[in-house]
Amino acid sequence: MEQRSDDSSDIGEGALMERLSDHPRREIFSKIDSRLRNLDDLVSEIDYSFNLIKKYWGVKELVMMAFCVSGFILGTWDIGIGEISSGGDYDRWGIMGDESGFLHIKDLALIVSLLSLICWLGFIVMLWNSYPIMRENMVYLLIGMGFILFGFIRAHAENPDFPTGAGLGSWTWVIIANLIMLFLSTFVVRRAVVETRDIHVQRKHAHPDPRVIDRAWKDHSLFAWSSAIAIWIVFLNISFWSSTHSIAPSPGDLDFSFSLVLIHVITGMLATFLLLTIVWFPEFMLGATEVRIQSSRAREVSGEEIRIKEVEQGKCPVCNQNTSATMELDAQETERKITMPCELEGCSGNGLVGSDCEECGRKIPTRAVCINCGSNTPVGDHFGRVETW
Repeated sequence: MEQRSDDSSDIGEGALMERLSDHPRREIFSKIDSRLRNLDDLVSEIDYSFNLIKKYWGVKELVMMAFCVSGFILGTWDIGIGEISSGGDYDRWGIMGDESGFLHIKDLALIVSLLSLICWLGFIVMLWNSYPIMRENMVYLLIGMGFILFGFIRAHAENPDFPTGAGLGSWTWVIIANLIMLFLSTFVVRRAVVETRDIHVQRKHAHPDPRVIDRAWKDHSLFAWSSAIAIWIVFLNISFWSSTHSIAPSPGDLDFSFSLVLIHVITGMLATFLLLTIVWFPEFMLGATEVRIQSSRAREVSGEEIRIKEVEQGKCPVCNQNTSATMELDAQETERKITMPCELEGCSGNGLVGSDCEECGRKIPTRAVCINCGSNTPVGDHFGRVETW
């Protein structure tokens, strides 16, 4: 996992942070039933994510959350105004023009509405500028939000008491809107992040020891992040339903409920916090190592080159046992590179055979001893007819 910050990512500092594989695992549900082990993994990963947020979120994220809270409060404020609770003038509608409803609301309501709009614009602009490699995916998520809001507006336009007494027509708008959101968030955004994560791990964390690679996969788990997308969609539906439901009846029938507004504000702020987390986490995980996050198919269409190292494990020429030697070949390279781990006890470095260890400077051996049969053979023999240097 790489760390990205405004002052350019400090990889050295990121390496010192606690990794997910080192984080204490919670055992709550597995004590009840071993089949609930995945829930313990989810709880542990969520706990780890909150630790990262507390440690690495700074002024920038706090300002964005302040914009969010202010936008919700100003956008729903009606105490001392009465514009929302009265139902307004339903004979006027629209934003522009002399007869627009927006320009004929009460002066104080117009002021707080404009301030709310400014807060939301500030939130989106900061989100756009702060996480450049997630910009494209952020647009997809915002489009999905718009579809869900439109779906509930249309459903309440046909049936103000939705979902009570709602027919198939009203439900169709909400169902289609959520299907579009699921497609955008799961098959577009999540797929792009997962496939970019896969390329990142294969390219940046290649290692001759399979245990190190397994640890890298665990450290780059997206289980909690994927769950956050599902929870975010649920909160969005609750927030948009409560907001449209509170003002859906005509002014003569409107029984304004401040409890619905409160539900809208609370769930909306939680949804915005999750949106910020969903956009922030892949940027934090991948750091400055990726230009943008795309699916493999999107990279092919755009002509972007995907270079993944092909790694072949060495085998003892005497007994065919796997050895610690590995041979790497990049997709665009013709030269095969054989690497070996350092022989010095306590050193975790490795390097090309015959060169110096990248960590301690000790010479990397050109011969390997098989742990199974004890034979001492040239490293090149572990890959057939391959020259070692």
